Amino acid sequence: MKRDTPEARAVTSPQRGEAGAPMGSSSEAIARQACAPGEGALDSISSSDPPHPSPLPKGERESAPSRWRRRAAFAAIGAVWLVAAIAGGITGLFEAFGPPPLGRDLEMSRLVLDRNGKLLRAYLTSEGRWRLAATRDQVDPQYLQALFAYEDKRFLDHHGIDPLAFSRAAIQLITNGRIVSGGSTLTMQVARLLEPREHRSLDAKLRQTVRALQLEWALSKDEIIALYLTLAPFGGNLEGVRAASYAYFGKEPRRLTLGEAALLVALPQSPEHRRPDRNPEAAKHARDRVLDRIAGDGLFSDAEIAHAKQEKVPTARQPMPLVAPHAADQALTRTPSEGEIRLTIDAGLQRLLEGLARERAQTLGPDMSAALVVVDNPTGEVLARVASPDYFDERRAGQVDLTQAVRSPGSALKPFIYGLGFEDGLIHPESLIEDRPIRYAGYAPENFDLTFQGIVTVRRALQLSLNVPAVAVLDEVGPSRLIARLAQAGAPLVLPRREAPGLALGLGGVGVRLTDLTMLYAGLARGGAVAPLIERLGAPQASPLRLMEPVAAWYVATTLLGTPPPESAAGGRIAFKTGTSYGYRDAWAIGFDGKHTIGVWTGRPDGAPVAGLVGRLSAAPILFDAFARLGQPLQPLKGMPNGALVATTAKLPPPLKRFTSRASAGEAMAPKVHIVFPPNGASLELSGIYGELDPIAIKIAGGTPPLNVLANGLPLPARKSARTLFFAPDGPGFVRLTVTDATGAADSVMVRLQ
Repeated sequence: MKRDTPEARAVTSPQRGEAGAPMGSSSEAIARQACAPGEGALDSISSSDPPHPSPLPKGERESAPSRWRRRAAFAAIGAVWLVAAIAGGITGLFEAFGPPPLGRDLEMSRLVLDRNGKLLRAYLTSEGRWRLAATRDQVDPQYLQALFAYEDKRFLDHHGIDPLAFSRAAIQLITNGRIVSGGSTLTMQVARLLEPREHRSLDAKLRQTVRALQLEWALSKDEIIALYLTLAPFGGNLEGVRAASYAYFGKEPRRLTLGEAALLVALPQSPEHRRPDRNPEAAKHARDRVLDRIAGDGLFSDAEIAHAKQEKVPTARQPMPLVAPHAADQALTRTPSEGEIRLTIDAGLQRLLEGLARERAQTLGPDMSAALVVVDNPTGEVLARVASPDYFDERRAGQVDLTQAVRSPGSALKPFIYGLGFEDGLIHPESLIEDRPIRYAGYAPENFDLTFQGIVTVRRALQLSLNVPAVAVLDEVGPSRLIARLAQAGAPLVLPRREAPGLALGLGGVGVRLTDLTMLYAGLARGGAVAPLIERLGAPQASPLRLMEPVAAWYVATTLLGTPPPESAAGGRIAFKTGTSYGYRDAWAIGFDGKHTIGVWTGRPDGAPVAGLVGRLSAAPILFDAFARLGQPLQPLKGMPNGALVATTAKLPPPLKRFTSRASAGEAMAPKVHIVFPPNGASLELSGIYGELDPIAIKIAGGTPPLNVLANGLPLPARKSARTLFFAPDGPGFVRLTVTDATGAADSVMVRLQ
């Protein structure tokens, strides 16, 4: 009568439930399917494991003497086969079995790593398994010591089979009538993991032995042990020591306690029966048996062994790492063929900011969300990107990437309006500007608090985020030009459908992404040159994109440095700007120092209005907390560039002392001085010989002398009562020409040189 062996009960293709265990079969059956008795530690549940009743009817169970005789015969025949193979037929067996599987076509869990090689996220294989590739350099040395001492003491010396261990196992089986120790080497176990058998037989044992010899011939010892560390079963859908270490200890196996190392050595012997999350007592018993076995080898002191036995065994599986999940998903989508992807994100900083976003979103309300982006200014590398507070929070639409959502920026675009005004020579930070009621063809902007400040400096207008002065400057700069300049810098704005650029875009009547807005502010910190954002480590850096001239960028940055900070925060250290969209739907805060730029958005993912949602109160505190969690001292901004003018209002050149708007009381004011040539919007062709460009003529009509002319904000040599001036162009590009007279009247044109 054939005995019902574990192999006879094994299911070759079990369906797995949520926990990873086969459905419709006991966990012990799966363990025995993968690890047949009599072949090393992976082969069996040793004699000290709880016995399992035979499923055969009572009258058909095999008697103990019969069982003893069959085992003895098996061992004797196996030894004869092994000797015969080694003595005379090994070459023929190599040819008969063909080339061995070397594990090079195994499907591994795809991994996304941070800039330092730390795991951000792993993905299940197509079979639903956690299989993380591992090498001996990635595990704790004492784990390897315990593994070799317990499983295969002569692993580094033998060539795939260990005759001493095999003979010892056969003699113990004959003399004791049961399995006392296995005879398989680690190489033989790897052979069985690479080529699983359905049934236990002498042919299977011989094949495993030959495969072990072939593996030793084809691979190095490091490659063989790496296969074991990658494929050894640890219960459920866990394969390999890295997956097991994450699941049971929540960490990489590089730093293990002796107790943790011993547990990981013990689990593959009977992975389902000894799963700590299902049978912690069996896991502890098996771990202690490993400790007892290795205690006699002198690798560890008695005190270390005793301390390891006192360690608690984990009683539940921990989730696999899930850091920067949105960035990981997107990286995987962009490079579907790569098994390992490394991002510029810093895992430690990412975790801190994910925790910050989660805390603040809960404080703001049950439907509120938050997103953050941290950029390294010199390189444009994204160091952290929190796309939602909780990836699995359905109420907050956690799987929606809010760093890529197009939302209204409110006042967050004002620095770029003033920047173009500085660049054009229209204003200086200390220029006076009016904050009073004004109308532009039916559009009458109002300040957030519905009050007016009267005459203020441009610096103060930006720091207080006054709406009327910003719209007045935008009217001079031109909405279309602002949109074109930001798009040229790599941040296209999204206008409402069928809408033309208008003055309302200066107050948030346009859409932008948090990543793009953060990149633009990083460009201010870089002196007006935008570095395109990089999230893939090692990706080539693109050429910087022009945002504005260095002087204009410096004016903006130093102005934002004086923005009043939120309550309980120190001012004058971070240059920042807040924004609140129309209807209280979006709150923003973007700030920078000399090294980093951080962008923060808060609001509801569905875009619904939220009473009291204001950038200064909701987003700015998160911004300052995020800078505090960088763990680095704040760095100073870039120094003053050449050409910058530091002066009080009284000492400014007359054209810059006061900004005069084109509109007053709803009617356009005709300029008293006028640039006749070149006309606004003209394209002029450059010419010249011997590498020198011919000067460009500027013809002026009207106005009260003396006349002052500026090209891109830089004054041209003055000539009393002159109506025609010349300036030498630097090269092709756009040039803003501005003329003012003694009364303060001005005219300005934009021309293109090509």
